[in-house]
Amino acid sequence: MDCRGYGSQPFHDASSAAIETTAGMDEEGRSGGSIPTNLRLLLAIELVAKAGAPVTPTEVNDSIGLPKATIHRLFNTLEEEGFLQRDLDGRSFSPGTRLRKLAGGILSSLRIRTARQAILTRLSQEIGETCNISLADRHAMVYLERVETEWPLRIQLPIGTRVPFYCTASGKMYLSSLAANHLRKYLGATELAPRTANTITDIDALKAEIRQIRKNGYALDREEFMANMIALAVPVLDDNGRLMVTLSFHAPTQRFDVERALNYLEPLRSAAKDLSELVADERALDRP
Repeated sequence: MDCRGYGSQPFHDASSAAIETTAGMDEEGRSGGSIPTNLRLLLAIELVAKAGAPVTPTEVNDSIGLPKATIHRLFNTLEEEGFLQRDLDGRSFSPGTRLRKLAGGILSSLRIRTARQAILTRLSQEIGETCNISLADRHAMVYLERVETEWPLRIQLPIGTRVPFYCTASGKMYLSSLAANHLRKYLGATELAPRTANTITDIDALKAEIRQIRKNGYALDREEFMANMIALAVPVLDDNGRLMVTLSFHAPTQRFDVERALNYLEPLRSAAKDLSELVADERALDRP
């Protein structure tokens, strides 16, 4: 299969060189000083989101052209309010909790709620198990949306539940989207505490697992987070081929094993594609 977009190249492979905009220029070529004050924060947020990787205020300011003190003051404000978060290097920034929730809110828009629920319901009925949309927060995956199975025996992970990156299908799918240096920093700062006997607690083994996920384009949880539960996750990509959220299903081992779960990989991917197109259509409606 063609793994471009989520294979050998990670989703978040954009660099500061990819930050390009003319929003900070007026018709006569003047830069930042002509930007209305109430628009500057929005432009900074937009450029951080477009970058797809942590960027410094200086890199963002190359496109806006504000005074140095002003751009640093904007970033400090955005960090204090939770829209941006400082990266491990202490210099660069990436989307914070509030901005991630704002992005996830696109999938919760009232205009597309019915369609989104229809996609998840159809998938859940086809697989016969609970299906989830999950969003990466700073330290965990958060369940953003779900459709429950009708089976009496079900695994209770309600909307808003936070689960670790390293031992869940959705979390490992997200880790596979990180650039190598950011993955290395995450692994260096995270305790791979065993949740079950199957949890991968060796860094080299987890790196090998993530490489395989990039190659395959899907992630499995083989009773790594909860005993007697397996899960399968795929990415939901934005217009630039970057991971936006994950789509997954989980099931008790009494009904599913890994081999049977993989039989539903294509329906899962098809539903993820439908969700991607749903978001793209929503954005198109919002354009003037």
